[in-house]
Amino acid sequence: MGEIKYIRGDATAPSVKGTKLIAHVCNDIGGWGKGFVVAVSRRWPEPEAAYRAWHRGRASNDFGLGAVQFVQVEPYVWVANMVGQRGIRTGSKGVPVRYEAIDAALGGLADKALELNASVHMPRIGCGLAGGKWSRVEPLINERLVKRGVAVTVHDHGEN
Repeated sequence: MGEIKYIRGDATAPSVKGTKLIAHVCNDIGGWGKGFVVAVSRRWPEPEAAYRAWHRGRASNDFGLGAVQFVQVEPYVWVANMVGQRGIRTGSKGVPVRYEAIDAALGGLADKALELNASVHMPRIGCGLAGGKWSRVEPLINERLVKRGVAVTVHDHGEN
């Protein structure tokens, strides 16, 4: 069985051959504009547009905690918008990360990665603005992706 590979660099620009899935965590209120999504939007407009349309149509689609949306941005690059955060952090309301939602979204991510024969690239999902702990997220990635044979690279941008 493999393991998560950790490297320094930009998760929006993985330097490996083959099909790549870039995964990140979104909130469930339609907000896009802080954190990793800024880097995503700098490279491609499609993931943000798709996420906003998905949120707008939530009455008649699967948008919600644990859902994942796949947006193809280049011939061999897809972005996975994973809804794993309840709202956004405001004041002392606690952290918005929802580990069970990240876990469910990772299951969908694994299915798509296997279908596309893709490697998965991500920042430390759920641990930035969502306020999660990597010690809780990492085992979910190992269980859902690595154990199923999906190559996962975590890109640390700057300091750990």
